[in-house]
This record gives sequence, structure tokens and C-alpha cells, in this order.
Amino acid sequence: MAQLILNGVVTGLIVALPAIALSLTFAILKFPNFAIGAMLTFAAYIAWALNTLAGVPLVAAAALTLVLFPAVTLICDSGVFRPLRNRGPITLMVASMGLSFVLENVCRLVFGNDARNFDIPLSRPLRYAGLRINYEQIVAAGVAVAALILVYLILLRSPLGRAMRAVADNPDLAAARGIDDGRVIKATWILAGVLIAASSVLVGMDRAIDPQMGWNYIIVCFAAAVVGGMGSPAGAVVGALGMGIIGELATLVVDPNYRAGVAFLAIALVLLIRPHGLFGRREIKK
Repeated sequence: MAQLILNGVVTGLIVALPAIALSLTFAILKFPNFAIGAMLTFAAYIAWALNTLAGVPLVAAAALTLVLFPAVTLICDSGVFRPLRNRGPITLMVASMGLSFVLENVCRLVFGNDARNFDIPLSRPLRYAGLRINYEQIVAAGVAVAALILVYLILLRSPLGRAMRAVADNPDLAAARGIDDGRVIKATWILAGVLIAASSVLVGMDRAIDPQMGWNYIIVCFAAAVVGGMGSPAGAVVGALGMGIIGELATLVVDPNYRAGVAFLAIALVLLIRPHGLFGRREIKK
């Protein structure tokens, strides 16, 4: 039981990063980004190419990916989302689905369908108090916690964070106060790109990289964001940790292949009890 909870916490921390990215883009741009899974895959392939093809050590490859991949999110925004920004959330959601297929098939075209792995040495797991702790779990937990602290400082302790919260709450009032929503949107995509890039490397350390990798995480990312409350970064973290632990504990009674069903069940229960999520706010319609 304790081992499953530990595994669930680490998985939840990894999932929390793209879940926060999903919540941030939803809060600012008001649409669910279904391309989040394909973006995760694309970023993982960038890190893998730097690590294995270019021979860059994984730490340096990860750092370069954190720098390079936000440029990809900005290109996606300027080429896909910005021209459709005034068309409504449904149009943007459908566009994100199309973008997902494009990114996934670019990965297939360039790298093929074979599974890939980072060039990292094998290491023995640590054993403490009866728990089996892998080196990858220690790195994942440390990086994820550091990223969460950084996001907290940006959103709550910086002028950019105050501007992002203002645009998310009331874009018209924010514009009247002189806040440049275009700058805020770019900053949102950059921050989301950094979070996605970091999580892609952590996921790639834990499992093989293939064009379908993102699909294994998109459901649980949406589940975490919906359970926590779409548009709430703090809720996304709580939802991700909850989904990670519940998903691991569910393997005691169901086959591990049915974890996605657990995520759907969590979404359904939360929407029935609290349609706006655990930390989301009820919309006031005038």
C-alpha cells in the first residue's frame, strides 16, 4: 500500500506540470487545449534528439528543451490559435484537436513509430523503510516540486502573475487598466511550454518515447484539471496528486489497463457533485 501511494505521489507530481499548463491556457484563452498530449510528445522527441542523436547529456538536453519548446508553443499560437481567437472556444478546441494530429504525425514522419529511450545509465533503486525508490522518481519529484514553487512565485509574487490573474478574471477590465493581453497570452504560452517540456523529460525517463506517448497522459491531465477546477493551477496540482494516488491504488482491484476508466469516473463524480471542480469558481451569468 505504501509503495503504491509513493508511486502515485510521484506520478501525480509529473502530471501536475502539464495539468497546470492546461489550466493556465484555459484561464487566459478560455478553451480546453486538446493538443496538450501531442505537445508533450513533441517536446519529448526534442529532448531525445538532443540527448541521443546530438550526444548532449540528458541534463543539458533537458535545459535546451526548456528553452526551445516554448518557441514551438508560440508558433502554434501564432499559426493556429491567434487567427481563430475571436471565433469562440468551440472553434479553438477543434483547432487544438487538429493541431494534435499534426504534431503527432510530424513526430511519426521524422522519427518513425519505434519506441525510443534516453541515453541514461542504469541504476539500482534505493530501499528505505520497505519502499523501493528509483533514481528517476527522486529526480522527477525534485524537478516537479521546484517547478511548482517557481509557478507559485510567478503567479502570486510577480507583476506578470498579477497581470495574468487580471486577464483571466476580466479581460475587458484588465485592458481598461492598461494591461497588454497580447503580452500576457505570450507569457502564458511560454510558461505552459516550459511546464510541458519539463514533464516530457520526466515522462521520458520513466517510460519509452513514442508518437502515442501523449495520449497516455492527456486523459489524466484533463481529469486533474477538471477535478481541481478548470482554470485553477492550485486545483490542478491537487487534482493531479489525487488522480495519481487513486490510479495506483485502483490497481489493487482493477487491471492497470483500466486506469483511464478511473480518470473518467473521477471526472463524472466531480461534475455531478461540483460542476465547477474542487477549486473552481461558479460562473455568474448576467
